[in-house]
Amino acid sequence: MRSRARTGAGGCRDPAELHSAVSPGLQYGASAMGWDEWAGEVEVEPSVYAADFSRLGRQLEELVHAGARVFHFDAGDGHFIPEITIGPVVLASLSPLVRGWGGALDCHLMVAEPQRQFEAFAEAGASSVTFHLEAVADPAEAIAEARALGLGVGVAFNPESPVEAAGEAGSDADLVLCMSIHPGYSGQELMPEAIGRIERLRELLPDGVRVQVDGGVNGSTLESVRAAGADLLVAGSAVFWHDDPAAEYRRLSAVAGAPARS
Repeated sequence: MRSRARTGAGGCRDPAELHSAVSPGLQYGASAMGWDEWAGEVEVEPSVYAADFSRLGRQLEELVHAGARVFHFDAGDGHFIPEITIGPVVLASLSPLVRGWGGALDCHLMVAEPQRQFEAFAEAGASSVTFHLEAVADPAEAIAEARALGLGVGVAFNPESPVEAAGEAGSDADLVLCMSIHPGYSGQELMPEAIGRIERLRELLPDGVRVQVDGGVNGSTLESVRAAGADLLVAGSAVFWHDDPAAEYRRLSAVAGAPARS
């Protein structure tokens, strides 16, 4: 018989209780694991926002069996981007499953005032949070706040923002995310100028900081994105908008040179 977690308004489970009940010792601020432990040298990250939400748990489990270990979780607030997407309540339901399978949740906060959301995402089971350079006044302060909660941390930047500014802001982060589309919608095509921006970003960053790309990464663009220096490759529609997402994930991972797992 399943135990019942405490619920709040509307019957939603309390994120902190659900996370601690299923994953003792992995409560926010307590996890010692980081990107070097949960990710290989190259990772294709399935983007949860593009999934079929009527089959979400099953699709993620199938992807884990196909070798996926890092899942990209997009959160949008309707202010920083046009759409309102998913947030900590959904994350709290997914994180015990994903962590139980040995995976990690890489949360991309496309929100205004992202620092106000760090604790809620940590409590809900985020492994790492990425905030936008355009949404904070002091990137170094935001990085420190995320790390104080036991989170990995990344800095994202939009196509209009200078690569040099992102390179400087993200030099002490775990990753810098180069948006290769305008954030907000799945299925967009990769902007051609993104390749040069990825190359320049890789030149600017220390070797220990990873380069992530989000937007238009698919079977036609993955090789050029990888060759430009990206090692964290976010794939949404390229994985989930296929009849067999697990098979498509395996194919993309092989092209990227990501580790084969089962």
